[in-house]
Amino acid sequence: MLIGVPKEIKTKEFRVGLTPTSVREYVRNNHQVIVETNAGEGIQASDEDYVKAGAKIVATAKDVFDKADMIVKVKEPQAVECKMLRENQILFTYLHLAADAAQASGLMDSGSVAIAYETVTDDNGGLPLLAPMSEVAGRMGTHVGAYHLHTPNGGSGVLIGGVPGVKAAEVVVLGGGVAGTNAAKMAVGMEARVTIIEKSLNRIRQLEDLFGVSANVIYSTQDSVEQYVSQADLVIGAVLVPGALAPKLITKDMLKIMRPKSVIVDIAIDQGGCAETSKPTTHDNPVYVVDNVVHYCVANMPGAVPRTSAYALNNAVLPYGLEIANKGWAKALQENRHLMNGLTVCKGKITHAEVARDLKLLYTKAEESLAA
Repeated sequence: MLIGVPKEIKTKEFRVGLTPTSVREYVRNNHQVIVETNAGEGIQASDEDYVKAGAKIVATAKDVFDKADMIVKVKEPQAVECKMLRENQILFTYLHLAADAAQASGLMDSGSVAIAYETVTDDNGGLPLLAPMSEVAGRMGTHVGAYHLHTPNGGSGVLIGGVPGVKAAEVVVLGGGVAGTNAAKMAVGMEARVTIIEKSLNRIRQLEDLFGVSANVIYSTQDSVEQYVSQADLVIGAVLVPGALAPKLITKDMLKIMRPKSVIVDIAIDQGGCAETSKPTTHDNPVYVVDNVVHYCVANMPGAVPRTSAYALNNAVLPYGLEIANKGWAKALQENRHLMNGLTVCKGKITHAEVARDLKLLYTKAEESLAA
């Protein structure tokens, strides 16, 4: 199979779909790889590094899309990329379609086979291709939140860990999954006063065992969210419903009772955000203020640390990508139900139930699409 790697074009996105290490593994499995020139510069991987790994360098993204059987990316295809996709071409990347009707339309019109990293599952009920970026985003969430609490950056002037004799910041983490747990770990490590709000009792028990007395773990209700968000200096939104829009846990009315110049870091923004007032921002302009509350809603947070995040992502994605390349997409999905769960758009049809529901589009079961 011919694998294509275009340079990412989302604003300030420095990751790359395949590292030279991954390219070498594809080549070792008798596949060909073409890489757009300078695609790896964000992770300090040169064209020469890719050539040494066995890839061929091409001049433009169009060269990649015109020739490749499978496109391996990081972020969702931008409008210009959707137009370059063709019928039966495989797209393997993050999609986050539930909050992006325009992208869904573009993918359906292309006739391509789009497999989303974020809904591929594993035997433990986890999301193995989303997990590494959730780890990165969770840890970053605490860092950027602490930074934006500084008064010159618009915040309330609270040092997240306090100092002897002065209270530390109140940090509330909404959601105790991978992103939320990593955010809480960083906040605990920085000596903040941490509360995690989670709705799964089993997960609450796990979090209690993990954090002990270092963090307060509270069952999620509207009352508990309002109570703890209103007291917070920093709120990190890390809720997830796989493939679907994130629930709006923070209402616009809640902002009026929050501490002045407190900070919301909405990690769930890829899926529409967990605050009613959240809207996607970029690394160029990461924050805005609503009702005297600072909102940080960058939709590709891990793109700011591409050397860490690209290699972490490739470690997770590589076995699945090789399975698709070695077997062909149809056989790979038929033999691996976890990959099947990643199939989101197939030859003009939406094949993920939550995406179809949130976008109010017709849903076709993935198995039916394969059979057709």
